[in-house]
Amino acid sequence: MSPPPPHVPQTFSSDSTSLSSSSPSSLPPSSSSSSPLNRLESIKSHIMGSPSPAAVFTAAAIAAAPEDPLFGLMAAYRQDPSPNKIDLGIGAYRDDNAKPWILPVVKKADTAIHNDPAVNHEYLPIAGLGAYTSAAQKLVLGADSPAIREKRVCTLQSISGTGAVHLGGLFLAKFHPQRPQPQIYLSNPTWANHHQIFSNVGLSIAQYPYFSPQTKGLDLDGMLAALRAAPRGSIILLHACAHNPTGVDPTPEQWQQIAAVMREQGHFPFFDTAYQGFASGDLARDAWAIRYFVEQGFELCIAQSFAKNLGLYGERAGAFHFVSAPGADAVESSQHVASQLAILQRSEISNPPAYGARIASLILNDSQLFAEWEADLRTMSGRIQEMRAGLRARLEERGTPGAWNHITEQIGMFSFTGLTEPQVKVLRDQWHIYMTKNGRISMAGLNTHNLDYFAEAVDSVVRETA
Repeated sequence: MSPPPPHVPQTFSSDSTSLSSSSPSSLPPSSSSSSPLNRLESIKSHIMGSPSPAAVFTAAAIAAAPEDPLFGLMAAYRQDPSPNKIDLGIGAYRDDNAKPWILPVVKKADTAIHNDPAVNHEYLPIAGLGAYTSAAQKLVLGADSPAIREKRVCTLQSISGTGAVHLGGLFLAKFHPQRPQPQIYLSNPTWANHHQIFSNVGLSIAQYPYFSPQTKGLDLDGMLAALRAAPRGSIILLHACAHNPTGVDPTPEQWQQIAAVMREQGHFPFFDTAYQGFASGDLARDAWAIRYFVEQGFELCIAQSFAKNLGLYGERAGAFHFVSAPGADAVESSQHVASQLAILQRSEISNPPAYGARIASLILNDSQLFAEWEADLRTMSGRIQEMRAGLRARLEERGTPGAWNHITEQIGMFSFTGLTEPQVKVLRDQWHIYMTKNGRISMAGLNTHNLDYFAEAVDSVVRETA
């Protein structure tokens, strides 16, 4: 009797609905080239066809961007193991123990929001929380502002002051009717991010003198001369108070001279205000320049931040205001501007974030909380002023070479110390003190525990390099 036929294995074909018998010739060879992985690669190559297209955004095509100097400084500070290290770079308030400080009034507002059963996570309108934007208007312009009364102010909630600057720059770049398009003039020096924001939206940047290295104060003559020489109708970026990075502010009389020249030349003011109430402890005083320009009939815009004065750094609560010039069509002009700003906002962030705006709105619209906020502002600004006075006194007691009166004459979070880049390097390398290369320090980084050490370090470095 002949032996039974060998068993023939059955396999699924690539069509899973049919079966077929494999002949001996179809059995996989023992070669490793027919491993399951290689077979899958073969199938993939057959399906995909030609190799993947070459990359466009290669390392050769896209240069590595330089690290942000300020955040690089922060990283270096964190990695420094020295127990004596001092962070004077970051622009954020710290208490006397060098810790972040949540304003007591913010804690109250936060608790109230969490306990409010009506609060939800729905979208805000494109322009933002209405109660917040209207209160922000009154805060910066004054409740009795003629611009508010005449309905020629439009306001959009923004991603803090940075977002407000960007939104304003984008609007001016897109809709300014003047041809050729006007340049935007920035103070020399200014907040570094101003350069990036305005250049990224396509505005051409120029500068006007601001800080005098000799007096460590305002170069008013240089500023006024530059404003007179600027092409008519230029956009002028102005710091409303607590100028960043110098801490040098014009006096009311000097602001009046600046406004007079800008009126003569038909310039457009763009105010950046990030420190209202934080600079002097007085909300009205810190908004004086903006309110004066509005009273003088200027058409202008304002970028407003609540990061510093409410301590809402991470919540990104800000506002952008456009004030139309007085006139018969002021209301209609304001409405048209608002409509275009809304389109720009929609295309970039769609709807602003709600949480920080709710906290700010509650404080701004409640008289008791508002009064408590004013007290918190006096606490912060008062501590900064104490550190200024203490630093100046310690340097003068040591007889540190040079004049140090500018430390107390400047205002707000920052001080332009006059220290040179080589001196700053020595302070970092030998004393573990971190500040920006231009000698700007955040006064909030000083406290009663490190003030003597810092004064000793400055005295030593200045003497060594004098």
